[in-house]
Amino acid sequence: MLRLFGILLTVVAVIASAIVTWPQFFRLEQTFPFAQIVSLRGVVVVVFAVVFLLGVLLALARPLRAFAGTIAIIALLAAVANGGILLSRGIGSGTLPPVTEGSIRVMTWNTAGSATDAQVIAQTAVAMRADVVALPETTIETGEAVAIAMRDMGSRMWAHHENYGERPGYPDWAANSTTLLISPNLGDYAVVASTSDGATNTSAVPSVVAMPVDGNGPTIVAVHAVAPRQDRMADWRSDLAWIANQCASDDVIMAGDFNATVDNMARLGVDGGDLGRCTDAASRTGSGGVGTWSTSWPALLGTPIDHIMATERWTPTGSVVLGSLDSSGSDHRPLVVQYEAR
Repeated sequence: MLRLFGILLTVVAVIASAIVTWPQFFRLEQTFPFAQIVSLRGVVVVVFAVVFLLGVLLALARPLRAFAGTIAIIALLAAVANGGILLSRGIGSGTLPPVTEGSIRVMTWNTAGSATDAQVIAQTAVAMRADVVALPETTIETGEAVAIAMRDMGSRMWAHHENYGERPGYPDWAANSTTLLISPNLGDYAVVASTSDGATNTSAVPSVVAMPVDGNGPTIVAVHAVAPRQDRMADWRSDLAWIANQCASDDVIMAGDFNATVDNMARLGVDGGDLGRCTDAASRTGSGGVGTWSTSWPALLGTPIDHIMATERWTPTGSVVLGSLDSSGSDHRPLVVQYEAR
């Protein structure tokens, strides 16, 4: 009986490890709690490593040797698999190549509202030579202050925004606003009218869709999807589908807080894209495994939920997650990507 119980536990351990490592195969990457677990691969690696060590120690006891040894092997394989996935996406802070005549730099930073000073945001954007800055959880007042500070530093920006206004229970909640800064060098842009019913925008917190007035240039989307809390999973899935639909045309750049990793986006890609026709720049330039949230955790134990994506018209040539600003107030790290036009 004990032997059969041990075999059953072993089978359960194999299945559980497979689901946690690659929930996409089981179509569970957007299902609670697997959506949340797979977003924390660094933590998953640590947990499996601990289980492996415990299995090795328990295997020293003769009665448990076979069972504990098997569990240790399963945990080791799962740790290696998850670590390998992180390595393939990149665990370096990343670098940016020199700016060229045809390049464009995009920065995203969920500023957590008033937690991050406008001057710090502006200094960071100017230092990174950003042409586009997506700022979820940032009011237009803060966005305008950032644009003015950037202008004074020699880098002009136009500020656009989307605001869902005051909501019962959420007074003065900065997440009701998303701001998008675009350099005049990219041309004139106008924000597409939207609503908060989930049909023409994300459900609970706003995204900004800006299109070139003369039709020349990329559509630029500042993204903010709702967090995948257990009671908001349906809205979260709807937001991801809406964001994917924004990347259906040929020339799109998206940046912001997607509240999802590329694992959660499986089955939402089209024509080789990760989300719609857009591909994740950080994963292709060596920093896709670095956590952008939360700054309270080491970067490799965090989750990369902030992304910059674009269609095939743009080739990512470098990316960097800025870990030097962890004490600036926000619980997110800025991400910067450089693209070259094809």
